[in-house]
Amino acid sequence: MSLTDKPNLTKREIATRVSDATGLQLKDVAVVVQKTLDAIVDAVADGRNVELRNFGVFEVKHRKARIGRNPNNPGQTVQIPPRVGVKFKPGKIMTERVEQLAQLPPPAAPPPALDD
Repeated sequence: MSLTDKPNLTKREIATRVSDATGLQLKDVAVVVQKTLDAIVDAVADGRNVELRNFGVFEVKHRKARIGRNPNNPGQTVQIPPRVGVKFKPGKIMTERVEQLAQLPPPAAPPPALDD
């Protein structure tokens, strides 16, 4: 199984792991996880950055209006309106842990097909 074949970590799985590690009821932990995510969304939607030490920072990014090119007709310019988005900048610990993935051996090649 390659790194991209691993299943996504879901909110429910996070709550289950925290519940198992703390002995708290899953129902209560799920509420806390949801409230935490709601607080992050509310802050970012209010234009505030959210800094979680040792995890990372959710930053509100303002992009100015600009002139772009139509990829189907490179000679044609297109006005791109200003917009606001969210950028996640991982913290030091997360960056170091993810960089360790580069030290893993590459996934094995599938076995050759057998001819009948």
